[in-house]
Amino acid sequence: MTRLPERDRPWVMRTYAGHSSAAATNALFRRNLGKGQTGLSVAFDLPTQTGYDPDHELSRGEVGRVGVPIAHLGDARALFDGIPLASANTSMTINAPAMWLLALYAVVAAEQGAEVAALVGTTQNDIVKEYLSRGTHIFPPGPSLRLTTDTIAWTVAHAPRWNPVNICSYHLQEAGATPVQEVGFALATAVAVLDAVRDSGQVPPERMGDVVARISFFVNAGVRFVEEMAKMRAFTRLWDQITLQRYGVRDPRQRRFRYGVQVNSLGLTEAQPENNVQRIVLEMLGVTLSRDARARAVQLPAWNEALGLPRPWDQQWSLRLQQVLAYESDLLDYPDLFDGSHVVEALVDEIATGARAALDEVLEMGGVVAAVESGHLKAALVGSLAERRRRIESGADVVVGVNRFRETEPSPLTGADTIEQVDPAVEAAAVAAVRRWRASRDAAAVAAALALLRSGAAGGENLMPASLACARAGVTTGEWAAALREVFGEYRAPTGLTASGASSPDPALRAVRSRVLRTAAELGSGRLRMLVGKPGLDGHSNGAEQIAVRARDAGFEVVYQGIRLTAGEIVAAAVQEDVDLVGLSVLSGSHLAAVPAVLNGLRAAGSAVPVVVGGIIPSADAAALRAAGVARVFTPKDFALTGIIDELVSVVREAHGLGA
Repeated sequence: MTRLPERDRPWVMRTYAGHSSAAATNALFRRNLGKGQTGLSVAFDLPTQTGYDPDHELSRGEVGRVGVPIAHLGDARALFDGIPLASANTSMTINAPAMWLLALYAVVAAEQGAEVAALVGTTQNDIVKEYLSRGTHIFPPGPSLRLTTDTIAWTVAHAPRWNPVNICSYHLQEAGATPVQEVGFALATAVAVLDAVRDSGQVPPERMGDVVARISFFVNAGVRFVEEMAKMRAFTRLWDQITLQRYGVRDPRQRRFRYGVQVNSLGLTEAQPENNVQRIVLEMLGVTLSRDARARAVQLPAWNEALGLPRPWDQQWSLRLQQVLAYESDLLDYPDLFDGSHVVEALVDEIATGARAALDEVLEMGGVVAAVESGHLKAALVGSLAERRRRIESGADVVVGVNRFRETEPSPLTGADTIEQVDPAVEAAAVAAVRRWRASRDAAAVAAALALLRSGAAGGENLMPASLACARAGVTTGEWAAALREVFGEYRAPTGLTASGASSPDPALRAVRSRVLRTAAELGSGRLRMLVGKPGLDGHSNGAEQIAVRARDAGFEVVYQGIRLTAGEIVAAAVQEDVDLVGLSVLSGSHLAAVPAVLNGLRAAGSAVPVVVGGIIPSADAAALRAAGVARVFTPKDFALTGIIDELVSVVREAHGLGA
C-alpha cells in the first residue's frame, strides 16, 4: 500500500507572538486564530523572562520589545481575555520563571471555569540551555533544576495533559552546536531532568512512564534539510532507547519522541532578505517530510526577522507557508518516505553514534550540571560556532546573498515600514500600570504569600502551591523572583571564551594582528584593550562572544564580563580597566535606550573612549546612534569577523589621531 488508509492530521500550527502590552498581544492572538492558527505561542519580553517588573533599572528600554510584559495576574487575564483556555493549546517560551507563568495561567484558566486537569500546552522550562545560549537564567543550576522538578511533579498530579518541560535544542544550534552536539547535549539535559524527578521522591516509581510521556522537545531546523531530517530520526531512536533502558518505560506510546520546532531564525539574513522565504520552506521540510519523525507543532519565523520585529502580515505569510504544505500538498497522504533508504539510515546511524558518545562524555563528567558549571559545554559551543563562522568567511559554506551571489536588484519588500515598531510610550504605560497594581492590592495577603514562598524555598516542599497562592494574592513577577533570589541567589554562567582560533593560518587575520601590535606600540601600551559589553537584559551572547574570540585572536586583550549589565557597570569596567575601545552588543531592540545610557555615563566619568555597537539595528536607528557619538554600527550583514576587527583597529587609531 502506497497511501495511508486515512490522511494524517496536520501538525499544530503556531505563530510565536507577543509585543507591547497584554491587550495588544491578545488582539494579535485573536487575529492569528481567526486566520487558521491552531495553537498559541507566547513570546514574553525580557523583563518577564528574567524576573523583573517593568519599573526595574535593568528593564529600561526592554519592556514590550521582544515579547509581551506579564507583571501580574491582571496582565495574564488581559492576555487571554476572550480566549477559552479550556480548549486552547498554549506554548509559553519561558524558563527561569516557568513555574510562575504556569501558576498565572492556571489561575486565569480556573477563573474562566476551566478544569486545571484539562489544560493543554507547554512551558519551555529548560534552564540548562539558558546557561549555554539564551541567557535568561536567574538562579544557580541546582535550585533551577529543583523548580523544574517541582513543576513536573505538580503537573503529573494536577495537570496531566500539560507538557511541563520542553527540552530545547533550538538555541544550542543557534549557539553553534553541530547536529551531533545538538542531539547529545539536549539528551543530557533530558537525562538530568528525569533523574532529578526520579530521585526527588515526589513521583511514585510506577508513574515515571507518565513523566516521560509529558517530556517534549523543542528543536531547530537549519537549511541542510536532509541532515536535519536524519537528525530528527536519530533523536527519535535514542530517546526510545534511553527511556526504555534507563527508566524502564515499557509502553512505547509513552516513549514516543514528541517535539515542536521553530526553524532557524538566526540563519536568516539581512542581505537580500527575500531569500529567507525559501530558506524557511526548506527548513520546514526537514521536520515534516519524515512521518516517523514529524514535528507535533511547527512555528515559522518571518522573512524579515533579521531586520527587526515582524508585522502581523509577515507572520501571516509564514502561517500560510505551513497551511499550503499541510492542506494543498499530498505530504500527509503517505507513510514514511524514507523507510528502507540506505543513504538516510547511514546518516541517521552516524548522527546517533556521535550523539550517544557526546551524551556519554557529559554523563562521565557528572552530568549536564557539572558540564555547565565547568564551562565544558559552553566552550564546545563557542568553538563550534567559531568554526562555522570561519567556513562562511572563507566561502567554504555558501550563504546566498551574503558571501556569494551578492549582486541584486532593489527589493520592493524593504523600506521604512518593513518591520513592526514598538511605541516608546508602551514602557511608560507598563511602569505606571504595575505601580497602580501594587497600590491596589491587599498588602497583608501579598506579604503572607511571599513569606510562604520564601519558607518553602528554604525548606524542601514543592513550590508550585506557594506560587499559585502568590498569583492569587497579586504578587508581581519581580516580587516572586526577588523572593527566590533571596533564598537561592543568582548565577553568572561561564562565558566559554577559552575557545580560540589563534593558530589560524588566515593571512587576513595575521595582517590585522600586525596592525593591532603596531597600534599598541604607537600608543605606548603593551596591548590594545577592548571591553565587550552586553547592556540590559539581552542574553543572546553568541555574536558578542565570537567578536571577543576573534579580537583576542587578533591580539586584543578582551574584557568580557558576560550578560545582563547595567550602563553603570559597563562604564565602571571601562574606566577601571582603562580600555581603548568599548563594544556593545544589543539584539533585543533596546539599543536606542541602552547605548545612549553608556555614552552619557562615559562622558560623565570623563572618558573619551570610542564606542561601537552591534545588533539588529534598522538603518534609521543606526544613523541616530552615530549622531549620538557611536563610532561604528555593525549589523547582521557584517558577517566577516576579521574585517570587523580590522575596522575596530581603525576606530582606535582615529580616536588617537593616528594615520591608517
